[in-house]
Amino acid sequence: MKEFGYDRAHDVQGAVALLGDDPEARFLGGGTNLVDLMKAGVERPTRLVDVRELPLGRIEFSPEDGLRIGATVTNSELAAHPEVRRHYPALAQAVLAGASGQLRNMATVGGNLLQRTRCGYFTDLTKPCNKRAPGSGCPAIEGEHHNHAVLGASEHCVATHPSDMAVALTALDAVVAYETADGPGELPLSDFYLPVGDTPHLETALPAGALITAVTLPATPVAATSRYRKVRERASYAFAIGSVAAALDVRGDVVRDVRLAFGAVASRPWRVTKAERLLTGSPVSAEAFAAAADAELAAARPLPHNRYKVTLMRNLVVAVLTELAEEATR
Repeated sequence: MKEFGYDRAHDVQGAVALLGDDPEARFLGGGTNLVDLMKAGVERPTRLVDVRELPLGRIEFSPEDGLRIGATVTNSELAAHPEVRRHYPALAQAVLAGASGQLRNMATVGGNLLQRTRCGYFTDLTKPCNKRAPGSGCPAIEGEHHNHAVLGASEHCVATHPSDMAVALTALDAVVAYETADGPGELPLSDFYLPVGDTPHLETALPAGALITAVTLPATPVAATSRYRKVRERASYAFAIGSVAAALDVRGDVVRDVRLAFGAVASRPWRVTKAERLLTGSPVSAEAFAAAADAELAAARPLPHNRYKVTLMRNLVVAVLTELAEEATR
């Protein structure tokens, strides 16, 4: 492992100042992804700035303002919080679907958003990877890609984003708050992750040296009727091969409001905007849910070994929305 400096920050501006303008320095939260990448030689930071003692560990909720989650809140704390479970159940379910209990006890909300792909080529230094070494190529396209992207990919990268939590946050219109040396800023999560394009190594729109301080969710009534469904290759402690975060408001037999996001099908959580538009105001039926999913998935460009994801995501949308609709009529 490369030798690196270590500092423990005690206030937000101090943390930002410690990181400075060093592009090779990193903030350290729970370290559940960063430390693994350091051990593999993928990440080689010159300095780690430990942010775990910053005053960013609170969860606050109000019916008027919604939910504010501090960046150092652990995943376990978030999933167990009664107001999260009551008003944003899909978020609690998504967090519980990720990793193991031990990892959730360590992993932080800010770090979860910044975790990097689990593509095997990315973590194997003997292989080329445009995300790790820009311009070297993407061997997954011709190689192992059964769990890679079917939406929004490019000839430069077909990796997927691994976060479960970020999928639910995307569906629920979350906003990321951050701090820089020039002051605070905000980014809607829908704009937080950059499209792959020809620069897959550029993953987020965070300014250089920015520290995530919180994630906020609006007080949206539809969020209380929400669900996260994850499909994986084994029952626990596995990354998704496909997932859906959904929220549904039904009045009579008509969809009044709907929120949808896909996970494990793109380099970022995928907001399902076409399906949302088609479903809003439409009759409640499995046929309508399937047609909306098909409209969104028409843009899919699967590779030979991940074509199953298109059918999988269609079926997930129909199943989850049907369950939510049935609950609304009980």
